[in-house]
Amino acid sequence: MSTNTDTVADRFAAAEAQIDPLTALTALALVAALGFTLLFLQDPLAHDALHDFRHGAGIVCH
Repeated sequence: MSTNTDTVADRFAAAEAQIDPLTALTALALVAALGFTLLFLQDPLAHDALHDFRHGAGIVCH
């Protein structure tokens, strides 16, 4: 049986070593865009728009 001393700081250090700044910036921009969309577009409006798009594309969803 071995003990695991992996800490949150170790995980952050590993992520910094593996993820380049452009990828991190892209992920942050995606999260910000999704947050903005859900906050200002409101979830029901976005849901209805996607629902109508699915029907327009011929996808049966219910």
